[in-house]
Amino acid sequence: MANLELARLDRTDLRILEALQQDGGLTNQQLAEAVGLSPSPCSRRVQKLESAGIIVRRETVLDARKLGLDLTVIIQISMDRHTPERFANFEEKVASFPEVQQCYLVTGQEADYLLKVVVPDIDAYQHFLLNRVTRIEGVSGVHSSFVMRRVVDTAALPLNYVGDASTQHASR
Repeated sequence: MANLELARLDRTDLRILEALQQDGGLTNQQLAEAVGLSPSPCSRRVQKLESAGIIVRRETVLDARKLGLDLTVIIQISMDRHTPERFANFEEKVASFPEVQQCYLVTGQEADYLLKVVVPDIDAYQHFLLNRVTRIEGVSGVHSSFVMRRVVDTAALPLNYVGDASTQHASR
C-alpha cells in the first residue's frame, strides 16, 4: 500500500481503526456509535479499509494462562547457510507449527530468526525444540529466553503516525 493511499485516511477512518484494534468483535451498530457515524456509512468505510488491505483480518485474543499455556519462549535461531532455499524451507516449517505465534527474519545480531512460542510447560517446550525446531534442515543454533512477565503485549498499531495525525506528529 503506497503512502499516498495512507494519506487519504481521515480522522473518522483512524477512529474506526482504533476502535476495531481495541475490540474487533464490535457490531457495525456499536462501531458506528463509537465513531459518531450512522451504520451505513460506517459499514462502507470498513469495507473500504478491508478492500484496501488496511484491515487484514479480525482475531479473537485468548487468555493463554486460562487455557494452560503458561510458558512463553523467545527463541533465537541461527541458520548454517544463508540461501533463499534454506530460509524458505525454515519459514514453511515454522509456519505450520501452532506453537509459533510470531516469526521474524532479523538482522543486527547473531540469530537469523526470532520466534515467539507458547506451550504449556518446560516439558512441552523441550519436546517442541528437540522434535520439531532442531530437526529443520539448516538450523545450526538455538538460544531460548523464557518470558517471566508480559509487560506490554499488544498487536495494536500506533495510529498517531498515520493520515491526519501524522502531520500533527511532524509539527511537534
